[in-house]
Amino acid sequence: MTYPDQSFTSLLKELIGELGQLIRQELRLAQAEASEKVSQAQNGVIALIVGLLFAFSALLILLQAVVVALATVMPAWLASVIVGVVVAVIAFILVRQGQSNLKPVNLVPERTLNAMRSDRDMVMRKVNDSTKQVA
Repeated sequence: MTYPDQSFTSLLKELIGELGQLIRQELRLAQAEASEKVSQAQNGVIALIVGLLFAFSALLILLQAVVVALATVMPAWLASVIVGVVVAVIAFILVRQGQSNLKPVNLVPERTLNAMRSDRDMVMRKVNDSTKQVA
């Protein structure tokens, strides 16, 4: 009778030790992935700021084009409009890229969540197996 109790006790101690190690590993993984996601968010913010600067430049160029067009009716304004439109397109692309990088869905630590779900399932299987062995 004492042998199953000792076996269960040793299995329980082993399980607790493995759980501790598993939790430490998961925390390290979460920390690494969080650092990666912060870097991704930082790149998104930089792209957003650069896009906004290009948008501001486009506004200034387009305003200059309006001024030139009104001051003198010459083809020079057309060049300003073309340059302004090109800068506006570049700004639009950069702002969209920055917004995409900052979506909450892109910042979720998916690998950590999947690993933790897998670990939870493994622990549940081990506990179920241990209880079946004791019974």
